[in-house]
Amino acid sequence: MEQERYIDKNMHALVSDLQKLIRQPSVSAKNLGLEECARLLVQMMKKSGIKAEVLHLGKKVPPVVYGEVKSRKNPHKTILFYNHYDVQPEEPLELWNDPPFSGKVRGNKIYGRGSADDKGELVTRIKAVEAFLKTTGDVPCNIKFLVEGEEEVGSMHVEEYLKKYQKRLSCDGVIWEFGYVDEKDRPIISLGMKGLLYVELSLKESVRDAHSSLAVLIENPAWRMVEALRSLRDMNGKILIKDWHKEVESFTREELGVIAQEPFDEKSFKKEYGITRFVGNKKGLEIRKAVVGDPTCNIAGLSSGWEGPGAKTVLPSKASVKIDFRLVPKMDPLKQLSRLKRHLKEEGFGDVHVHMIHGEAASRTPISDPFVKVVKKAADESFGTSIVSVSSAGTGPMYSFSKVLKAPCISIGSTYVYARIHSPNEFARIDLLKKTTKCMCKIIKKFST
Repeated sequence: MEQERYIDKNMHALVSDLQKLIRQPSVSAKNLGLEECARLLVQMMKKSGIKAEVLHLGKKVPPVVYGEVKSRKNPHKTILFYNHYDVQPEEPLELWNDPPFSGKVRGNKIYGRGSADDKGELVTRIKAVEAFLKTTGDVPCNIKFLVEGEEEVGSMHVEEYLKKYQKRLSCDGVIWEFGYVDEKDRPIISLGMKGLLYVELSLKESVRDAHSSLAVLIENPAWRMVEALRSLRDMNGKILIKDWHKEVESFTREELGVIAQEPFDEKSFKKEYGITRFVGNKKGLEIRKAVVGDPTCNIAGLSSGWEGPGAKTVLPSKASVKIDFRLVPKMDPLKQLSRLKRHLKEEGFGDVHVHMIHGEAASRTPISDPFVKVVKKAADESFGTSIVSVSSAGTGPMYSFSKVLKAPCISIGSTYVYARIHSPNEFARIDLLKKTTKCMCKIIKKFST
């Protein structure tokens, strides 16, 4: 395949382009460098032969980059690549071995914030399209790109972009923005994503912090918050909120068959994270089912009282906690929010204020969809073998794409499972970037037939 030979000969350009993207900070949480990165991306895509432009909703909304290549050979089928150019904050800086936006290359790895999530993935898609254009002057089917700038803060406006530009973004299939590669270099083809309800609970007791000796008289909001949290789930991770699981459907026989075949190296996972047991002492199939299909209640952050060095005998006046609930298909974030509020009130914690920060519904592409076979065959040819997963454990705006564009969405990519995404010393493996770029070429070609 001449596109694969082109990729082999031009890997230096792929690495160089990824370094350029990494060196342009684009931290959505800080509103840092988003416009600059979008413009850089447009230039990069145009250089590869892709017609590209920046689209806006308004001055305060991060722009998206839209790219398009029309096929002369097959103008009736369209594949869309969804990615994001924004990255997580780089802190804590002291834990990085190199500056976080350096794009440092060491051996088979490129280091830097966004190297894997999601700039490395994005470059593989661009270079796959470039390989067709440079070798044949055409693409096997229509290609579209939608690259947003606020995925790392919840994709708050992506559905608005999808609705506004629905006709322009119409497609027959979506390749999602990422995909994990396991310890044995097998790509995980994920057919869905969990949803999310992210809330902040807050409680204020007194007008100001007090001397801790007054704890005999003044209620400590931190203790009360702990008691409220204890009512949400048990020690095995089961969520105790009434009707929380009401709409959850059991896995189909076909899904259970796929889940049972999914590999999970328990020893390797425990070693990587330095743990000795799983929540609820899960084992075997229980682990696999939980990862793809169990709702979660996770404390993402706690704040109250003195958090500095040394001792300070203080009785805090307020306490707050941030919680993310992972949701599965049929769970409506707003309905779950209502159930959470009702639960707190009924349990005697009606004074706890609940603020919703973000909500996202879950989505899954059926195993029987023909697009799954296309991606699976391409992945097997590129990597030797691949693994189909019913759903990713993470969250993204896949539901919005499925709802607005009415197209199947599938995740596949180059991100090594322990690539330290969202952490210091994030990296992308160059060998996996190459294999994934070739895989994207195969997906495009097989999809067009």
